[in-house]
Amino acid sequence: MMNKTTRDVEAGCDNPGDHPWIGVVSDTHGLMRREALDALAGSALILHAGDIGKPSVLEELREMAPVVAIRGNVDRGVWANSLPEHEWVDFQGIIMHMLHDIAGLSIASVATSARVVISGHSHQPSIAERDGILFLNPGSAGPRRFSLPVTIARLWVVEEVINAGLIYLRVS
Repeated sequence: MMNKTTRDVEAGCDNPGDHPWIGVVSDTHGLMRREALDALAGSALILHAGDIGKPSVLEELREMAPVVAIRGNVDRGVWANSLPEHEWVDFQGIIMHMLHDIAGLSIASVATSARVVISGHSHQPSIAERDGILFLNPGSAGPRRFSLPVTIARLWVVEEVINAGLIYLRVS
C-alpha cells in the first residue's frame, strides 16, 4: 500500500471531491460550533477524539453522520461512562486507532495494524508520518485555547492513498 499525502487546507477550499471522507474533531469541551458543523457536513463518518464535554455534542454530530467517539480527560459522568478510552476504526480497509492523549500510545500496539493514529488533547492541529503511520491531531473545535487555531480535520482514501487535511475555522 502507498503512504498518505497531507495537505493543510482553508475552510471552503480543497476537498476530497467525490470520495467518501471522514470528519475528525476533538476537544469540543461542550461547544459545538456552527462553523465546525458546516465543515463536517457531508462526512461519511465522524470521529471525535475526546474531550467532548457534554452529550449534546455527540447528538448534534449524530444528526449528520455515524459517529465514533472516545472519552477524553474532561468527559465525566454517566453519559461518558460508555465511551471507550481507545477505539479501532476500519474505513475502506484502512485501520485507524483513536486515543485522546498521544502520550498514552504504545507504538508496538499499533505498528503492525494501524495505518492512522488519531489523537487530541493538545489542541494543536498536526499531520505527521512516522514509520509509515499517519498521525493526525485535528486540534480543537471548541473554545479557543491560548492563541491556537480552531480546527477540524478530514481524511479520505484515493486508490489506497490516505489523504489528510486540516480545516482552519474562521471564528471570532
